[in-house]
Amino acid sequence: MSDFQEQLADLRRRVAKIDRKYAKPRTRPHQPPATSNQPPDDYPWQEVETAHGRHFETEKLYERHRRHGSIGITDLEDLPGDLLHPISNGEITNMPVSKWCFLDTETTGLAGGSGTYAFLIGVGRIAKDGFRVRQFFMREFGEEASQLSALHEHLKQFEVLITYNGRTFDQPLLETRYRMVRQQPPFSTLPHLDLLFGARRLWKLRFDSCRLVDLENQILGLERQGDLPGELIPYFYFEYLRTQEIFRLVPIFHHNATDILTLACLTAIVPWAFYAPEKAQFTHGAEMVGLARWWRQAGNPENALALFRQAVDRGLPDDLMFRTLWDTALIEKKLGREHAALPVFTELAGTRNPWRAAALEELAKYFEHRERNYAMALEMTLNALDLEPSDALRRRVARLKKKSGDRILNPSFHPL
Repeated sequence: MSDFQEQLADLRRRVAKIDRKYAKPRTRPHQPPATSNQPPDDYPWQEVETAHGRHFETEKLYERHRRHGSIGITDLEDLPGDLLHPISNGEITNMPVSKWCFLDTETTGLAGGSGTYAFLIGVGRIAKDGFRVRQFFMREFGEEASQLSALHEHLKQFEVLITYNGRTFDQPLLETRYRMVRQQPPFSTLPHLDLLFGARRLWKLRFDSCRLVDLENQILGLERQGDLPGELIPYFYFEYLRTQEIFRLVPIFHHNATDILTLACLTAIVPWAFYAPEKAQFTHGAEMVGLARWWRQAGNPENALALFRQAVDRGLPDDLMFRTLWDTALIEKKLGREHAALPVFTELAGTRNPWRAAALEELAKYFEHRERNYAMALEMTLNALDLEPSDALRRRVARLKKKSGDRILNPSFHPL
């Protein structure tokens, strides 16, 4: 059997397993047939009427005593109102957590554009009795205007929008859908934090994937059982439109609510690294490196240096270690502390690594301009030229030969 056939067979088995888990008998004495376009009795949906028609809604409560992996629901209540200020580059000021909303959509495709619908939209919020997720569902495409109108009204109570990849996908898609039904999008007054960017800062050097479900497993310590793969969601919705068997969509409702709860719990972890690094629970040096690079880009080299040093002490893979040493030396040099940068450049120059030639060139600059030791500077430059030939290095060699009187002395330092 080919790899493709094996993958296809595995996919069929997964779909069959999900169907068996959520299937109900087609008829019950006290309920309409499963082919009726009504929600199952054990899933508390209600039909909502707006000025634009009707749609379905439900609200799920995760009680305060519950946990979602390593995060308790009560932990969300205690988050400081200004937690999002650093990670949002100052866009989100002090705002109580009750004014934060967490949004995720389930769509008829991943390509976007005017032909893609958000048939299910979930909005989570931190409430006094726990974490609540309100879901807006359209049973058919004609209910979109009602669904979006209700979403607009619901979002009026919030001051901050939090998503995962929402800036690239969810918000542009919903703005398109609002324009298609000739309604005003509700996002212009909502500062938007896309947590994906902060998560990538922390974990792209450590994990192969920063997908929400992967971080749920790696960071929160959860592994979903019987979850519907995201790539199957459009297929299940189109099957529902064909058969009107709404119980088949229960896995999608559950998937959407779980994604939103995971997003909220990661919001209790990721922004802390930017808000108060000393309180962040780092478990790996690569996380510190990712955050250090953010601090350097944000114009705070001292914080970056502190985290780079901690990461080196914690231990890093060789390729990341060499890059971190290089970044550390450059910051020290930029701050005018050449006495601190010189040992790091020397260490990099004496070991095989991608920054060896660049470190040799930095040493050549130091000996030429600070020590006036042109012979040593020439030796460093020639070594760098052997590793990575370039016109700039050749010009430096020619200049140093003139300065040193075309004499190459035996240097006391030879990294080769």
